[in-house]
Amino acid sequence: MLTIIAAVAKNKALGKNNDLIWRLPADLKRFKKITLGHHVIMGRKTFESLGRPLPNRTTIIISRNVSYKVEGCIVVHTLEAAILAAKEDKNPFILGGGEIYKQALLRADILDLTLVHHSFDDADTFFPDIDYNQWIEINREDFNADEQHAYDYSFVRYKKK
Repeated sequence: MLTIIAAVAKNKALGKNNDLIWRLPADLKRFKKITLGHHVIMGRKTFESLGRPLPNRTTIIISRNVSYKVEGCIVVHTLEAAILAAKEDKNPFILGGGEIYKQALLRADILDLTLVHHSFDDADTFFPDIDYNQWIEINREDFNADEQHAYDYSFVRYKKK
């Protein structure tokens, strides 16, 4: 099983300047809980925005640069190679960025999305279009904005039909 995990705004925004535009502490806690112990696959820019390998996860970085190396991480050059490098994990996660999500949508079995109920016009990275005819919603939790969360949001899991 291959899972895409992302926080996506109403206008499909993911971030700006290799960073999130919003801060939702509940999303970050959930992300950590779900991905702990798994292989996480991401593009080089996404990795560099994190600044380090994520603790208690196997980090796989996709980079076109054949000389790119990061201590403590697996570096590959294609999504297919990343999936192969994660073959021991029954549920590796795709963490982005936008181009990696686009490639992975064809291969993913699960979409685990945090839907941020707000549009961000200044974003420079976006989630690809989803053909919802290919997916079925299997779980949803809705939350209202509060003192820690500036926006309404939902945790939604989809399974490929």
